[in-house]
Amino acid sequence: MFITFEGIDFCGKSTQVELLKKYLLKRKFAVELIREPGGTEISEKIRDILLDKKHSGMFMETELLLFSSARAQLVREKIIPLLQKKIVVISDRFHDSSIAYQAYGRGIDIEVVKKVQQLAIGNTIPDLTFIIDIPVEISLQRKKKSGRAEFDRIENSETSFFQKVRQGYLRIASEGKRFHVIDGTKSVEQIHDKIVKEIQT
Repeated sequence: MFITFEGIDFCGKSTQVELLKKYLLKRKFAVELIREPGGTEISEKIRDILLDKKHSGMFMETELLLFSSARAQLVREKIIPLLQKKIVVISDRFHDSSIAYQAYGRGIDIEVVKKVQQLAIGNTIPDLTFIIDIPVEISLQRKKKSGRAEFDRIENSETSFFQKVRQGYLRIASEGKRFHVIDGTKSVEQIHDKIVKEIQT
């Protein structure tokens, strides 16, 4: 099974990824966690370029192609081989991120973004996708409370950008049965319980 988690920054998805891994391991599943962008030597180098705040002049088309390049490498080098070995793959973000961030957020034509993703991932479509949804205001509050001294290039984007990304995710969620929108303002335990129930059904 291939499970992905999506949502705007500071929605809490990374916490839920870890909790789901622990849940599945207790039930004797073989599980592998991956993150995007990243997960392979090549993809991690692309990640460094993408998130470096010094690259504020990066054009949105460059951003889309770099994310997709990292993803293409990850799919072929790790995801496909893992799935072939019957290992559960849980990914912190996947191709839906590009639809939300580069199409809805940046404004690149959505059909162009979808075609690029089709090339990048081929037939490797997630079985389940959890979108952890929170208002942008909550995201900003969590960002301030994080205690971090620095934030990456995308985390430093304007509030209006994240509003568009959030709306993009909600639109994406209406497009297929694999999507499950989870209220990210609930407690960590409540969110985890909801995710487990969806997986069990």
